[in-house]
Amino acid sequence: MLSQGRKMEVIEIFDLTKSISATAQLCGVDRKTVRKLIAVRSSGISSSYRERVKVSDPFEDKIMEWIEKSSGKVRADVIHEKLTAMGYTGSERTTRRVVNEFKKHFRQKEHRVYKPWVVEPGLWMQYDFAKGPKIGGAATILFCAWMAWSRYRVVFPIPDRSLPSVIAALDKTFRLMGGIATYVLTDNERTVSIDHIAKIAVRNPQMTSAAIYYGFTLATCVPYDPESKGGSESTVRVAKADLIPGDVNLIEEYNSHKELEEACEAWMETVNNRAHSVTRETPVAMLELERTMLHPVPDLGYSALFGLSRSVSWSSTIAYKGATYSVPHNLAGSRVWVRTQGNEVVIVSMDHKNARASTIVATHQMVHPGGRSICDEHYPPRPSYPDERPPRAQSALEKSFLALGHGASRWLVEAASAGAGKMRLKMANAIELAHFYGNDKIDEALGLCALTHRFSQDDLLSMLERPNTSDVLFPSGQMSLQEGTGAWEDFGR
Repeated sequence: MLSQGRKMEVIEIFDLTKSISATAQLCGVDRKTVRKLIAVRSSGISSSYRERVKVSDPFEDKIMEWIEKSSGKVRADVIHEKLTAMGYTGSERTTRRVVNEFKKHFRQKEHRVYKPWVVEPGLWMQYDFAKGPKIGGAATILFCAWMAWSRYRVVFPIPDRSLPSVIAALDKTFRLMGGIATYVLTDNERTVSIDHIAKIAVRNPQMTSAAIYYGFTLATCVPYDPESKGGSESTVRVAKADLIPGDVNLIEEYNSHKELEEACEAWMETVNNRAHSVTRETPVAMLELERTMLHPVPDLGYSALFGLSRSVSWSSTIAYKGATYSVPHNLAGSRVWVRTQGNEVVIVSMDHKNARASTIVATHQMVHPGGRSICDEHYPPRPSYPDERPPRAQSALEKSFLALGHGASRWLVEAASAGAGKMRLKMANAIELAHFYGNDKIDEALGLCALTHRFSQDDLLSMLERPNTSDVLFPSGQMSLQEGTGAWEDFGR
């Protein structure tokens, strides 16, 4: 069977030679073939041969129906079984060839049309969430944001995906980027869309209120269509590959949230200072240009959904529902926001002077009214008992005495604990002796006096006059006046 191009070549040679024999000889075909082609052209019928009837032709409509019903996912062997039951006599190989051809036409007809997205500076920001690593057995969430024009990425951990946490994360992201984009795109979560009517998303009114406060338009992608926010999806994928411990990146488990936060900061420093494969520029440099198109961030973060405002006392505590909860000591005298989240009390700092504004600073288990929840890590290190407090000089005599060294400080603590008399006179005497013996020797003698609890007037001088202060004798058990139990050894014998 000649191809259509070969047929046209035969006719062209015939028009040139006007001879069937010459045309057949030049084209290497039979004279009957040439004569038939000329007759078909003369009659006005297409020169192409009529396609032969295929064994699958009576079942084409049914095959296409099954393919459309399954959205192009049905297997050829399944279709072959169904066709065989309907009287189909073709082989499975023929069925596979026909099904593949029909699927190809179906995909060409139903495929999604992608229009290239031309981004503009300052227009779009996208955010999404990733399942973070476990810390102490507790799961974490990674908040991932991405600026579409500059390709700047932000990743940091948040406690959960609740509405207050999301708004706090957005506030922190805006301040890290130095501005707010016109549109913020994300998924259709309950924090953003509470319902869909006729495929139109019904916005969460509380999230809409926050969007109005910050001055951005909230947008959501089409359901089951993650490609519409591919930038944030890519950020999630890269962040999970680089930050979550695994065999690929050889990262060890995180011991605390602080370690995870530091790892996220180091990751952002790396990816944002590396030239992007598309723009050939670093995202940091691109963001500097994009900031001129962003509108400013409000001085105070959106706080209506963070709970109730509370002032922090100078003891670094707040009162909430009749109970007392501690906060980091550096927040004393400021105002924080507190809310209940399940069985926990979450305290949020909204200090606009801090670059990490609207961050969760403390989390407590809820206690009953009148109770207290105090965390030691919220306060600087301090002695647990009054006896452990180091002496602090308040007068010239005390400063001179404590300047002798650690032994003098220990003598002061032990002598005060023992209730020794005339301590100031003894301290002045030690200072005078230091002019003759030297500070080091006096300090050593005072330490030995404290060790042996000798606080009399002449004990210091007597300790100095010993030829070797290291041979101090301590009472042993044999020198004790306490009666022993040797008399009971023969009892009962």
